[in-house]
Amino acid sequence: MDPAKLTSNEVFDTLQMFEEHHLDIRTITLGVNLLDCASPSVRETCERVVRKLLRVGRNLVPTVNEVARDLGIPIINKRISCTPISLVGASAGPSCFVPLAMAMDKAAAELGVDFIAGFSAPVHRGLTPADRALLDSLPEALNRTERVCSSISLASTRAGINMDAVAHMGQRILDIANVHPEREGLACCRLVVFCNQPEDNPFVAGAMHGPGEADVVIHVGVSGPGVVKAALSKAPQATLNELADIIKLASFKITRLGEMAGREAARRLGYPMGIVDLSLAPTPARGDSVGEILQVMGLEHCGVHGSTAALAMLNDAVKKGGAMASSQVGGLSGAFIPLSEDAAMADAAGVGALSLDKLEAMTCVCSVGLDMVAVPGDTPAETLAAIIADEMAIGMINGKTTAVRIIPVPGKKAGELVNFGGLLGAGPIIPVNRFSSAGFIRRGGNIPAPLQSLRN
Repeated sequence: MDPAKLTSNEVFDTLQMFEEHHLDIRTITLGVNLLDCASPSVRETCERVVRKLLRVGRNLVPTVNEVARDLGIPIINKRISCTPISLVGASAGPSCFVPLAMAMDKAAAELGVDFIAGFSAPVHRGLTPADRALLDSLPEALNRTERVCSSISLASTRAGINMDAVAHMGQRILDIANVHPEREGLACCRLVVFCNQPEDNPFVAGAMHGPGEADVVIHVGVSGPGVVKAALSKAPQATLNELADIIKLASFKITRLGEMAGREAARRLGYPMGIVDLSLAPTPARGDSVGEILQVMGLEHCGVHGSTAALAMLNDAVKKGGAMASSQVGGLSGAFIPLSEDAAMADAAGVGALSLDKLEAMTCVCSVGLDMVAVPGDTPAETLAAIIADEMAIGMINGKTTAVRIIPVPGKKAGELVNFGGLLGAGPIIPVNRFSSAGFIRRGGNIPAPLQSLRN
């Protein structure tokens, strides 16, 4: 197949993607540098942050809505990503971070964006006083805001794993969930920890505007698992290499649409175009599922033997097809497997086909990692930290981005259900290993970078 030669029938197929197969542009994200807002005064820093966000973002939502209407392409979310706030607030002192989170939330509400990300800290090599203060502020900051998202960089292939920070985050995640136990860990849905965190990711909760980015930039995150599923469903007798070609062509079409929408939004806003993240991002809607793609490939449930191989093929084909469609592919770009946000994956976990251990194995070959995984509320902090450490090790050794978004649900046990609502979905509480990792976690220190980090 030559993706450059699209026939009129294929154009019609693209229109069907919107109408029947849940195709959308998942997000257009405005990246904003806030380093010029830093001040020794907490009040002045907050005011500068709000002023800049309102100034550069005032036309984001109306412009994106106009682009969606004019092009006939659904654009679901409008988001903002910011410079890591631990850098912005460092000179204002440790008391600034909750006020800064609330200032970001205020600006996001006024602008009408769905989420604002970047309440973040890069701590993969060590914690500054500002980093530690931001981590300690997370329980209050995330529970007093509605739109603020946080991401913490704990590890990288070049730096190794900061195990002191990993242990710290295990406790902070529990603390966040228990501020308002009646919310069933909902605030934890806006926190993710990373190994090899990208600076240009448009997807929350991990979006961040890295120091290497332009002052203001437009990034695009596409979606489309329903499109890929529909395309594969039309080829029930295809071999696996033929399925890979079908996925590549579908990914090419999806990515071209995303780039077209992003470039038009950037042109109208007067900002440079950044990257297209071509990830397959599922939703709880039936038919819009990565798990269902694996079922169409021939697996009874996501999580059975063969799931890792099928997911590896899917992820690779998505990247190949998307890379042909855009010269500025970035972010995470691949297949997401967020447990509660994918109805078929939640079903698989509910019937016992998909365990936490199998999910971890599958993260070796897909984008991101353990995402939107609900665990019992009495899970020890050291166990949460150990789960994080395992996922950081996968990313570090393999030179890929991995992440953990885990949600302890106060008062609930393994096998019970939790419903986070909206795009966050619903699913079962997953059991964790009942044996202790505490002795390992309490050793502290760093896990050194692997030999493959010495590339110069």
